[in-house]
Amino acid sequence: MKYRAEIDGLRALAVVPVILFHAGFELFSGGFVGVDIFFVISGYLITTILVEDIENKRFSIVKFYERRARRILPALFFVMLVCIPFAWMWMIPSEMKDFSKSLVAVSLFASNILFWKQTGYFAADSDEKPLLHTWSLAVEEQYYLLFPVFLIFAWRFGKNRVFWMIVAMAAVSLMLSEWGWRTKSSANFYLAHTRAWELFAGSLAAFVVQRRGVQQNNALAITGLAAIVFSIFAYDERTPFPSVYALVPVLGVVLLILYAQKDTLPAKLLSTRAFVGVGLISYSAYLWHQPLFAFARIRLLGETTDLIMLTLSALSILLAFLSWRYVEKPFRADAITTRRHIRIGTLTGFIAFVSIGLVGIQQDGFGQRLDKFAGWSEFQDIASVGSTHCHNAGRRTAAQLRQADFCVIGEGEAEVAIIGDSHAGALFEAANGYLIDSKKSAIAASGGYCAPLLNGFEAGDGCNEIMELAINHAISSQTIKTIIIAAEWANYTSGYRLDDEPGLWRDDQGAAVSASDNVEIFRRSFALTFDALSRSNKHVLILLPVPEFSQDSYDWVGHQLLFDRFADAKAATSNLPPISVSEYEQRNDDVLTVFSRHTAQNVSFVPMTDLFCDINKCRQFSADNKILYSDFNHVNYYGAQLVVQEIADRLNEE
Repeated sequence: MKYRAEIDGLRALAVVPVILFHAGFELFSGGFVGVDIFFVISGYLITTILVEDIENKRFSIVKFYERRARRILPALFFVMLVCIPFAWMWMIPSEMKDFSKSLVAVSLFASNILFWKQTGYFAADSDEKPLLHTWSLAVEEQYYLLFPVFLIFAWRFGKNRVFWMIVAMAAVSLMLSEWGWRTKSSANFYLAHTRAWELFAGSLAAFVVQRRGVQQNNALAITGLAAIVFSIFAYDERTPFPSVYALVPVLGVVLLILYAQKDTLPAKLLSTRAFVGVGLISYSAYLWHQPLFAFARIRLLGETTDLIMLTLSALSILLAFLSWRYVEKPFRADAITTRRHIRIGTLTGFIAFVSIGLVGIQQDGFGQRLDKFAGWSEFQDIASVGSTHCHNAGRRTAAQLRQADFCVIGEGEAEVAIIGDSHAGALFEAANGYLIDSKKSAIAASGGYCAPLLNGFEAGDGCNEIMELAINHAISSQTIKTIIIAAEWANYTSGYRLDDEPGLWRDDQGAAVSASDNVEIFRRSFALTFDALSRSNKHVLILLPVPEFSQDSYDWVGHQLLFDRFADAKAATSNLPPISVSEYEQRNDDVLTVFSRHTAQNVSFVPMTDLFCDINKCRQFSADNKILYSDFNHVNYYGAQLVVQEIADRLNEE
């Protein structure tokens, strides 16, 4: 295959925006499309190599896989190895366990599946996953495993038919991605079947170039370059991706592959020493940047600055050069590294990283590292208590749900209904104890991100229908006298969850909700819900949100101990960063404004600031330094006891 310098330059145009996007620079809000550029380039190069080998009758699938191993594994294994000591020093057990899972998944070319199950790509906690970026390598590796096999079996039908088979597969994959972002956005982002069309686009370009050669067309080449640059700066985390939006950068790359002959302006630009130099080390740069950023965010507890991230971005380029020079190049050279070396090294790496990962999983992230600190075990037990949620109700379709499917807590006839999202579920265990003592019971329904509203938001799995069913059942029940509604209300006004799963919120018609529409939909849905509740003969308590903090209590205390900032867990707990009452009010401003417009004799709004705040500050711990939260915004059993007691006092007064 003839070397094309502009392709290496194109790699630079892919990797630099990805790095700066992950560094948090808003100017490069669409920098994530660099991954899509890589996919098209990979499809083009691999298909060119395979077709040439097949046509010249020198194709060997063993040699192909060996070349891929030489190209990918040495630098990958080296970066993974470097990550392990930093993970050991700085990661709390839950993070270390997730990291251990990623070691196994990366080794098995399945990290895209792991991260699909664990988190959304744009979620806040994804910034602290050192190997998150390997999801794209997994997609490519899955392509490398399957595509050569497809070509071998399909080639008997003729080269022209193979081309149209790839066209058909690309079309199906694109349609799946367009459907996927509307229904399963996280799976759509990570999994190979909705990314394959981007690789196939490169494959199709390879067929065209092999037949016609690279054409010289300045206008089309400039259009392709402009399309890529446009998407880098115009797209952001809310852009449905991949979808037809991804056609812009993908077709931009295809145009450059087809029409950026060496005399065109884009080819001359991309062939300059700076672009080619960065392009040559782009793979190593991609490998290094995410671990650097993730460990910096962990060590600094998320308090990074632009200067720090820019410095780390430059460091990723420096490390990339060193690993390219001393790791990548030697392993690619047959004269230096033999086939036997590659096989032994590959097998050793797989066994080592899988073994380390499995031990880390079995040991729950090596939690014993923190056992030496006084009070850690007690803190850990307290922080983790009290997160019993009614997921059987919160994750069944309305058609399947019956009254018997609601959780029943307490004993005796159900006189109370507790309905809401995970913030309602966090109260169940404490409410259960109180109800048993009172010889009463309650029906309870909750589900993560299930807004307890009529005609409200849809978070998937029929969530909206389930909440409607629960509310209507509580209103119509002959035995239920009190209805308690609880939620992280600001989720449904601020678009907070959109940072995690773009387009997650849907209205009652199934259409994606933009952030600007959230408040209006919340206002309308709450008014409808309030009207239904106020016309019932029930006593209704609507709980205002508990304070949300900038730091997860468990994570913060664990990291403080690992970093030797405090001698024991109690001292660390007493220094958990508070938030001001004004911060609480600002976070919930839209919610409080909507609530203030509604009054009814049988409906009471229960404030939470009296329980967790003084005049100026809200805290996650009690006066005796007992932790009240299981994370940054969910109360644990002890925090829930305060809330349940407040509810009980109000009910006893009336």
